[in-house]
Amino acid sequence: KMAEKQEEPSNAQNGEPDNAEEGEGKKKKVKREDLPPFEIVAGERLPAIFFKFQFRNVEYSSGRNKTFLCYVVETPGKEAATCRGYLEDEHAAAHAEMAFFNTILPTCQAGARLDVTWYVSSSPCVACAQRICEALRKNKGLRLTIMVGRLFMWEEAEMQAALRSMKEAGCKLRIMKPQDFEYVWKNFVEQEEGEEAKSFVPWEDIQENFQYYEEKLADIL
Repeated sequence: KMAEKQEEPSNAQNGEPDNAEEGEGKKKKVKREDLPPFEIVAGERLPAIFFKFQFRNVEYSSGRNKTFLCYVVETPGKEAATCRGYLEDEHAAAHAEMAFFNTILPTCQAGARLDVTWYVSSSPCVACAQRICEALRKNKGLRLTIMVGRLFMWEEAEMQAALRSMKEAGCKLRIMKPQDFEYVWKNFVEQEEGEEAKSFVPWEDIQENFQYYEEKLADIL
């Protein structure tokens, strides 16, 4: 059976302010329905502390209430181009998957074909899965591969149906292997200034947890 990790992150790890009052104020603001998209954070590299906590492929994702999405967009052909970066969300306004289609994809060099790879801390929710299916059906030149650290609410029938619909729409869904976590560490995680790049240190049960989710995904699809 998969190891059960019930870590309680510090506020800083979770991307929340350490000041409790600030946190409460933020929660109140989030409840408004007319929120602008400032809840989305975008950049080239994410802090190592966020990666180590949010991408960890444990079964019980206590406190992991964000989606971190690292992306690579490649335009094959004579004028080959690549753009990359990461998005994180607060699960309050648009999710990171939605933000990618709304803000990132339109800025990438348009071509007959786009090869997009996501490395995501957890698999998309039902609404985001629907958006992914719409995007793939609308743009026949879009090839999307999604590498996920863990499966989000995979036991629910609605979620399983959403994952299957993504596959049917042409999306390639994969569970991140230890090598994929290492790739994200090298390419999307901040290294301390003045220090040599630190090598990726796999956490305990990383291989076992990968196999656990890989079996679950195979059963669902």
